[in-house]
Amino acid sequence: MPRWTDMAVSPIHPGEATADLCDRLGAQARVCQLPLQSYGGLRALAAPSACVQSFEDAGPLRALLQTPGQGRLLVVDGGGSRRVALLGERMARLGLANGWRGAIIDGAVRDAAALAQLDFAVLALGAVPQRAAGTGQGGAQAGIALGGLDVAAGDWALLDADGLVFVR
Repeated sequence: MPRWTDMAVSPIHPGEATADLCDRLGAQARVCQLPLQSYGGLRALAAPSACVQSFEDAGPLRALLQTPGQGRLLVVDGGGSRRVALLGERMARLGLANGWRGAIIDGAVRDAAALAQLDFAVLALGAVPQRAAGTGQGGAQAGIALGGLDVAAGDWALLDADGLVFVR
């Protein structure tokens, strides 16, 4: 599986922390202000983004996670809903098997204990046991809104214990 350092030229230095990136790039480093919690076993990551929009429907996430991830991070505009989980253990394992490195979800996840055991980054607003429908409402997008930020497919994301930063 390709790592982010093997892909297109990254604006992020290998091993760089989010705080150092913000100091180095100033306003070019766009900090996500959502109150995201870390659920995955991978707690630090730098990767290019792929975007999907889906409100209370896991179908569009599953469809994208079934495709080659090529080391990317799935960024999900879930509309901030915490009523149902857009991602759980099985979908995270699917993504991991297809070369995805993680998912950032403006919404909820489930299977929190199992997600913590996977080498997959997962940030979400919370956890809830009820799974989302899988009807396919929504889909891959060239860009989405995430906590007041415009995030475009291909933007680089850096996450660590201090937070989440995007660089165009």
